[in-house]
Amino acid sequence: MKETARGKCVATTPSEVMCGNGHVAKLLYASPVGVLEIRGCAEGVTFLGFSGKPPENVPEKQGSTWDGMERGGDSPLRKRGLLACLERCAQELDEYFDGTRRTFSVPLCLTGTPFQRRVWDVLRGIPYGETFSYQDVARAVGNERALRAVGGANNRNPVGILVPCHRVIGKDGRLVGYGGGLWRKEWLLAHERSHAEKVRP
Repeated sequence: MKETARGKCVATTPSEVMCGNGHVAKLLYASPVGVLEIRGCAEGVTFLGFSGKPPENVPEKQGSTWDGMERGGDSPLRKRGLLACLERCAQELDEYFDGTRRTFSVPLCLTGTPFQRRVWDVLRGIPYGETFSYQDVARAVGNERALRAVGGANNRNPVGILVPCHRVIGKDGRLVGYGGGLWRKEWLLAHERSHAEKVRP
């Protein structure tokens, strides 16, 4: 099993959910802020959220497995092209939590309204180690009065961390409104600030 500095991935499982022309596969990733559930299809990552406590079968050692096979193994799911985005996402998360990556390039396959997509595009443009207020985001999408709608789109972001909704804070600088818990938001912002001067784009 390949060891990594931070993450460990276990168990990809196919589901009956559809995305475009492909079934969705799921991956559990153990991170410094808890287990992340990542879902994806042949078109890209569809979901990244906090899964809670690790399952009992998560290995103690850092590393990654895919249905009991090392990352890159010749599993049936990989033959259908369903694991490529999950593998890439896991690798980029390894680098992010190691403090060596500031942006994500893994393909995304997101479903949302045109307004939500504009908000998510703005979130992806917030520089690593910096923050925007909800007013900043509303201004960036062209409607300074749309604070509630911006908050709703931020809350409905399906791929936390990859689309960094944790970088949106209150106008007065307070940490508000993070579905993963404010302690995680605080950790992610502190992590980025501590590495902002030394990580690659």
